Amino acid sequence: MSAQALILDFGGVISRTLFETHALTEHALGLPTGSLTWQGPFNPSKDSLWRAMQADEISEREYWMRRTEEVGQLIGQDWTSMQDFVIAARGADPMKVIRPEFIHALKQAKAGGIRLAILSNELDLFYGADFRTKLPFLNDFEVIVDATYTKILKPDPRAYQEVIEKLSLNYEQCVFVDDQLRNINGAHNCNLKTVHFNVHSPAESYAEALEHFNL
Repeated sequence: MSAQALILDFGGVISRTLFETHALTEHALGLPTGSLTWQGPFNPSKDSLWRAMQADEISEREYWMRRTEEVGQLIGQDWTSMQDFVIAARGADPMKVIRPEFIHALKQAKAGGIRLAILSNELDLFYGADFRTKLPFLNDFEVIVDATYTKILKPDPRAYQEVIEKLSLNYEQCVFVDDQLRNINGAHNCNLKTVHFNVHSPAESYAEALEHFNL
């Protein structure tokens, strides 16, 4: 069965990770260069909290809440949500953190008539609803399923089911892309075609995803 729809995670896949944009964050928050040292998947040996998250000892939300509290303390802020951190770091011009590889892949997908969807665990929870108004490309996505509202997080099978039902397609007709292996495994168990997004090689990951379509 040929693929008809591309389903993307947001953070890490469409946008660059906060690990990749430390310089922008430090500038936005008025921090000295080099203040932020945690590197997650880019240097897991020196990020014990990341390793704990990857081992399912803490959740992804717990990881980012800890980082939010740490960064808030650096600037004398008692941040109580990830959204406080992200809006302060990225709110002024969020297009700066969108992957250029995504923009290129989006043009290819639109030209090829590929249907587009987003399946996120925390799009508005982390970024704030106003964030969407600053990202005009979101208008190209016919379906956006955000666990901020559904309360059903990947890799729960119901998360994938909801986006599939909204697309009115079969699982086998969709390609799901995510940078977290647990979410890829969950999608694979639902018979979705999957691409485990490599944040070290975003262009190659998008190329792999588009290979599933007749472009």
